[in-house]
Amino acid sequence: MLRPDLELLAPARDADIGIEAVNHGADAVYIGGPGFGARDKAPNSLEDIGRLVRHAHRFGARIFVTLNTILRDDELEGARQMAWQLYDAGVDALIVQDMGLLELDLPPIQLHASTQTDIRTPEKARFLQDVGFSQMVLARELDLHQIHAIRDQVQDAVLEFFVHGALCVAYSGQCFISHAHTGRSANRGSCSQECRLPYTVSDAQGRIIAHDKHVLSLKDNDQSANLEALVDAGIRSFKIEGRYKDMATVKNVTAHYRLLLDQLLERRSEFKRAASGRCTFNFTPNPEQAYNRGGTDYFVNGRQIDIGAFDSPKHVGLPLGHIAKVANDHFDIDTGDQRTELHNGDALTWWDRQGELQGVPINTTERLGPTLWRVMPNMPEGKPMSELKDLRRDAPIFRNRDMAWERLLSKPSAERRIAIDLTLAQTADGFELALKDEDGHRAGARITHAHEPARDAAKAEAQLKEQLAKLGNTIFEARRVRLAMKQPWFLPTSVLNALRRDAVAALEAERERAFVRLPRSAPVEPPVPYPEDTLSYLANVYNQQAAHFYARHGVKLIGAAYESHEELGEVSLMITKHCVRWSLSLCPKQAKGVTGVQGTVRAEPLVLQHGDDKLTLKFDCKPCEMHVVGAMRKNVLKELKAQPMTFYRTRPAAGGKAATT
Repeated sequence: MLRPDLELLAPARDADIGIEAVNHGADAVYIGGPGFGARDKAPNSLEDIGRLVRHAHRFGARIFVTLNTILRDDELEGARQMAWQLYDAGVDALIVQDMGLLELDLPPIQLHASTQTDIRTPEKARFLQDVGFSQMVLARELDLHQIHAIRDQVQDAVLEFFVHGALCVAYSGQCFISHAHTGRSANRGSCSQECRLPYTVSDAQGRIIAHDKHVLSLKDNDQSANLEALVDAGIRSFKIEGRYKDMATVKNVTAHYRLLLDQLLERRSEFKRAASGRCTFNFTPNPEQAYNRGGTDYFVNGRQIDIGAFDSPKHVGLPLGHIAKVANDHFDIDTGDQRTELHNGDALTWWDRQGELQGVPINTTERLGPTLWRVMPNMPEGKPMSELKDLRRDAPIFRNRDMAWERLLSKPSAERRIAIDLTLAQTADGFELALKDEDGHRAGARITHAHEPARDAAKAEAQLKEQLAKLGNTIFEARRVRLAMKQPWFLPTSVLNALRRDAVAALEAERERAFVRLPRSAPVEPPVPYPEDTLSYLANVYNQQAAHFYARHGVKLIGAAYESHEELGEVSLMITKHCVRWSLSLCPKQAKGVTGVQGTVRAEPLVLQHGDDKLTLKFDCKPCEMHVVGAMRKNVLKELKAQPMTFYRTRPAAGGKAATT
């Protein structure tokens, strides 16, 4: 049965950002641990992880740690030990790619299938559920019908989906171009983002189709308009991408989706929040203020023509106005809106005549008129303003850093409070304050104190209620305050404050006591068969334990991961739903039915070139996929020492004999 609670899952580069993600409405946070995470520049100590866990658990929010790289045999023991340390620190789940971990003595911690496990089919999703995964993030490339089909096969595990942030052009876990060109493996947390480079595209006859375009660079994911459709398709966890993102971005985007989900929850009473507390913000969330390349909902509603950020993979920013004048040491901007203000330190961008993005930060600025501003650019020392390429009159100008916005979000910008009911009652020798929170937890405190009649009963009653509702810097807010007494008694403020403080501490302790760790799903026995009996390098098997796992689930032929350097010739370095032919209007399906064009356009290979690197684009039209084909650079092979991989040579066969595969 599908669970009714909807989880907003936010990223965190570090514990401080994770704490603010919780404060801004996240029901769960995913973060890197001390090692083995798919963002190698975002590790965190066990102490910081524990600090984040304690804060999140106060609100019933969860902390998931990424342990989602593929591992060498010599790394498995360290990963196993780290899993136990994270469990002891209170972490709620591990996000996993390498199936070898399932063969180890792991703690009873919940396991989530990483996006790197490449979940595109109901069969794959059902298999992962049946081997013990409680939550899984589906491929970003799926549409609503495909998600619904997976939900029909997966009823016990939670389906998770990326709703915002950068898009990998390849199916996650199916991209090896970084390793082939630089030796940095995306599957081991060190992607070099070759997809964001400019490429020249040519056809089989050598004709140039596109020159120096970022044809593998996509716009950023934005499912703001599709949340309810995703809920109805079976998604229960809504994931924001961005473990490298800064504090302001995480605050802003988390708050944006918190508001959208809260609006949905108000309309749909059959659903509920996955954690406690409501948020209030002192700013209006605006995802466009964050780093982005333009928005797309990708394939959720079917294939779209305009998903690429082909002109630039950079953050252009928001339209600001146009250039009114260019002088030797300054330029003027007309914003066209009196409400728009410029600030020292803002960053501006514009497009040059070749379609490349240019930019410069503001040193100082002053208002010349209602909509006119003079800008003194912050040029590198000794550089004249003439080096600002194609900065010209009437050119549209954009702002990709707004210092006023950044200053606003550098301060405390949200409060998250759990609603409680307070009841003050008299006892034989004093008073008792009983608390009940929105989740049904109860606690209270008593105090011995004389029953002193109040001089003004009505005023005393109002003052008691007002004072009890002052919950200050606690995580609670008063929903109802009730007096259960024969008459309003006089209580000194200091006595009332102490009673309230003790009751709040007792309620926090009760919430902590009642907190239940997420259960680990037991695998189905006997082991269910994997949907295929043969695995190539695309399965990312990098250690013997992973090979044992797949063999135990019926796989007969197991190839080694690309990082083992067994695939030295040309292979698919990237498999993607994005199609360059489609985006350049060169797809045979687009020509279907067009008089004079149908039959003349064929899905022949194209060539990408960047510097000395040449890649072949091959098109598999039946599943509507593109393969980026190439070989590992020779210098990469020389620089990297290939790890010896022997498990794929032989496997146990019936009767105890070894079968060569």
